Amino acid sequence: MIYVIRNPRDVLVSGHLFWKGVKYVQVAESMEQYFDWFLEGNVPYGSWFDHIHGWIPSREQENFLLLSYEELKTDTRSSMQKICRFLGMELGPESLDSILENSSFQAMKDNMMSNYSLVDGVAIDLKTSTMMRKGVSGDWKNHLTVAQAETFDEIYQEKMKDLPPELFPWE
Repeated sequence: MIYVIRNPRDVLVSGHLFWKGVKYVQVAESMEQYFDWFLEGNVPYGSWFDHIHGWIPSREQENFLLLSYEELKTDTRSSMQKICRFLGMELGPESLDSILENSSFQAMKDNMMSNYSLVDGVAIDLKTSTMMRKGVSGDWKNHLTVAQAETFDEIYQEKMKDLPPELFPWE
């Protein structure tokens, strides 16, 4: 199992912007409403906090690799090498370069097999939503108010207090 965690503030913003274009889900009327839903776990796929708590105990098993989105973005090459080692594979430099090129954010954003364009109009309206928006960490700072960030931090600290903070490489 390869489990990728991401700063929940960025997950919240991405979720709000993505789900409003997806058919068959309840759409939040505002960021404020989605913010409340996210903290309550009333979003598609449920509570981020519960999901993390459900998987993090597996991190010590030999068939479980924990990575963060932030780590993948900061040092993609080392992250790919870590994944290869985990899978028992040894790749040469050319193969690794090819993987890095084809799994880059821009390549995936342009790829019909990963950007949801094949289901545009059927399951998602890509005029309203995109699966691949920016691919950056920390964009939540451009969307959450100071009050929301403070509220989030309080709830985050409470809900995550039983887990080692070093597992989560975000501020």
